[in-house]
Amino acid sequence: MRHAVIPLLLAAWPAAAQQAADAVTTEGTSSGEIAGLSQAAQAAVEAKQAGRPVEAQEWMVAAANPLAVEAGAEVLREGGSAADAMVAVQAVLGLVEPQSSGLGGGAFLVWYDAESGELTTLDGRETAPLAATPTLFQDESGQPLEFFDAVVGGLSVGTPGTPRLLETAHEKWGKSDWAGLFDAAIAHAEEGFAVSPRLATLVAEDAERLQRFPATAAYFFPDGSALAEGATLKNPDYAEVLRAMAEGGADAFYEGGIAADIVATVQGAEGNPGVLSETDLALYEVVERDAVCAAYRDYDVCGMGPPSSGALTVGQILGMLGTYDLGAMGPDSAEAWRLIGDASRLAFADRGRYMADSDYVPMPTEGLVDPAYLSSRAALLAGDDALPEVVPGEPEWQHAMLWGDDMSIELPSTSHISIVDADGNALSMTTTIENGFGSRLFVRGFLLNNELTDFSFATHEEGRPIANRVEPGKRPRSSMAPTIVMQGETPVLVVGSPGGSRIIGYVAQTIINWADWGMDVQQAVAAPHLVNRFGTFDIEAGTEAEALQTPLQEIGFETEIRDLTSGLHAIEIGEVLTGGADPRREGIALGQ
Repeated sequence: MRHAVIPLLLAAWPAAAQQAADAVTTEGTSSGEIAGLSQAAQAAVEAKQAGRPVEAQEWMVAAANPLAVEAGAEVLREGGSAADAMVAVQAVLGLVEPQSSGLGGGAFLVWYDAESGELTTLDGRETAPLAATPTLFQDESGQPLEFFDAVVGGLSVGTPGTPRLLETAHEKWGKSDWAGLFDAAIAHAEEGFAVSPRLATLVAEDAERLQRFPATAAYFFPDGSALAEGATLKNPDYAEVLRAMAEGGADAFYEGGIAADIVATVQGAEGNPGVLSETDLALYEVVERDAVCAAYRDYDVCGMGPPSSGALTVGQILGMLGTYDLGAMGPDSAEAWRLIGDASRLAFADRGRYMADSDYVPMPTEGLVDPAYLSSRAALLAGDDALPEVVPGEPEWQHAMLWGDDMSIELPSTSHISIVDADGNALSMTTTIENGFGSRLFVRGFLLNNELTDFSFATHEEGRPIANRVEPGKRPRSSMAPTIVMQGETPVLVVGSPGGSRIIGYVAQTIINWADWGMDVQQAVAAPHLVNRFGTFDIEAGTEAEALQTPLQEIGFETEIRDLTSGLHAIEIGEVLTGGADPRREGIALGQ
């Protein structure tokens, strides 16, 4: 059972969550009627704006754009599965939220199967081209490139995984006709959709990079001007690609004309060509992997293992905190945040040294979440002040520990989808093209990822190889943390977020908000953020969390007040389904 709410301690935090919602109206869903939305979806928008969760009896979907949520809801309404609805949601997200995810990117999916009671995951992460080398992101003198010198153009593009993941999930768990799952996205692409406030703002902010390539500039800057909020935007090229996939499956993307155009765009990117080939596309495969679970309170917190660091790092943070009574401290306690912050720092130290694609490098996956190991790491939290220094631990495993420490840059973009269907299946999927607008290369109506820059640019650290270095065919380490929380054999919470490497903190905090501090799912996703990865405590600007800055400084932390634009989507599974959508972005939760 979740810990009881402590009313006096919690009183400010739902109000602070509303403050966060008010502070991001320029990015999130604007108030008032939204053109083209159903009455139910409009009610969901209003519930989020009021800070209320959405309830449903049969099914629910929560995602980052109301049009995408409605597409998934229609599939569920007609008897489709969570996997079917995900295909419809992703197809629309790639159109209306192209800066975050799409056919040119990759995704991780966690699935709970109601019939078998089993959890599994699908790895649709992008892969490094076969022609990639460990020095891909180094200059002629062997020095790492500047981040955006590597990102913008073809050099950063990995083999996309999302189209094959959509097909694989549908083949394993789908009930609906495959071709019909693209109908909503095709209609919106051909008839046009209203440019959202967030898309318009981000296009204007990234104008210089987006205008480097003619096809990208032509789409996002029609008539030479940045897309305007509310303008009707059509994308017939994207509709054509979706029709090809509807008829020919994912093979239509990975072979033939679409594949040839992707490769030509990558290899022909002026000033920064890449090495992706048609062979890389033809060889791409989705991998089914075991879920990684860690115990927390009465729950098992389960998610995506390597090549994602998400489940391991979230699990480590929570595992270290399990012996501390956060519930009694409350969310406005500097002591609670000292424990959370330093547990996160310890977990990120392990992440930087050990976590990478386990198909390429040995990893102590079980050792990193072993209760005895986490207990030894938790003992480091026993003092009263911030830890002066944090170093990786020594989890038990069967290989020599000679890895160097990696400080790969992972900037926030990405999107998250949570779905529960009428049969009780649950899906948590985080999907991305990495940085906002990815590589900035636009082909056939969609953007290509810059996922290869999630690898370490350096190959060695003080003579030791870095686990997350570039290698041909390897999948770059990720922080995406699609999560399903189990209580016994039953799923009780489906959650995830975008946000670069801060995803881990956002997801861990949401689980603490819900499990320890008794918040409902809407309060849990909207509550002010505090995130500590590498020593500096990031505190969400414009929220009640700013009151913690001085207390945290007094116990030894450096702090920074800044925007923390998560995109959390959560569904609690109980007697009814209860959904929450992050007020910092445009998404909603919708159910029946």
